[in-house]
Amino acid sequence: MIGPQDLANGIILGAIIGLGAVGLTLTYSILGFANFAHGELITAGAYAALTSLWLLAATAGWGIGQFGALSFGAPFLGLLAAAIVLTAALALALERGLFGPLRRRGSRITLVIASFGAALALRSLVAFAWGPEPQYYTRDIPIARAILPGVRVTADQLFVLALAAALMLGLHLLLTRTTLGRAMRAASENPALLAATGIDPAWVARATCLIGGGLAAVAGVFLGLIVQVRPWLGFELLLPLFAAAILGGVGSVYGALAGSLIVGIAEALAVPLVGAEYRAAVAFVVLLAVLLVRPGGLAGARE
Repeated sequence: MIGPQDLANGIILGAIIGLGAVGLTLTYSILGFANFAHGELITAGAYAALTSLWLLAATAGWGIGQFGALSFGAPFLGLLAAAIVLTAALALALERGLFGPLRRRGSRITLVIASFGAALALRSLVAFAWGPEPQYYTRDIPIARAILPGVRVTADQLFVLALAAALMLGLHLLLTRTTLGRAMRAASENPALLAATGIDPAWVARATCLIGGGLAAVAGVFLGLIVQVRPWLGFELLLPLFAAAILGGVGSVYGALAGSLIVGIAEALAVPLVGAEYRAAVAFVVLLAVLLVRPGGLAGARE
């Protein structure tokens, strides 16, 4: 039986998917290829925060803390910041050491295959370094409280939803009100014209990787906070990320956000109907249904 609780769960999941899907669609529209390693950036962000937590506990004796009804306190925000910086640095390293040189010399299919290989390597490295067992930022179990009739959420989930919304607003302002944002939109629409204006395309590419990596890190930390941290975290989210990006219209940031909410809600509503093991399949049924009507996605032109 579907209820308002399932809808609330879908919105929260969609917000997390949106953080990853936006980075994925930025990579595609500006750098020109589908980055299969983007899911591993999500995993890297989750483990970067976990490793920072272990180091903090070993050196200063601090834990994740606790504030009010939240299962974490101020130290967790530092862990989140560390995860953003480290994951953005990893994304930039992949761009400068792998994707950038291949983009200048190879084709899109070469980049896609390289990203797939990078994803396998990063996933194996994480499993080797941290082991296959699930990890947790905290063993405390947050208490869900009623906020609407039939809807119970934890303070952690509300925090995730609020911060995701704030980040998306910040990204909107960056894309519409800053020189970097205008350069990114120009790179997406006409890279040759961007170069003619004197703006270095490599600078835009680096900024895109940093932003995409940072958003992926937040998605990974959020998933680790409300679910668990495991080596296959990003890989399990990769198909919903692509579904959201395609559903919204590949290359459209705002379409990716809308697609993420649709995919998240579809997966959540599928659990009481067909079971959790088929939730990804239901999301793709929704994707195919929309694309039959709008082949270009929600933000694309009707054909």
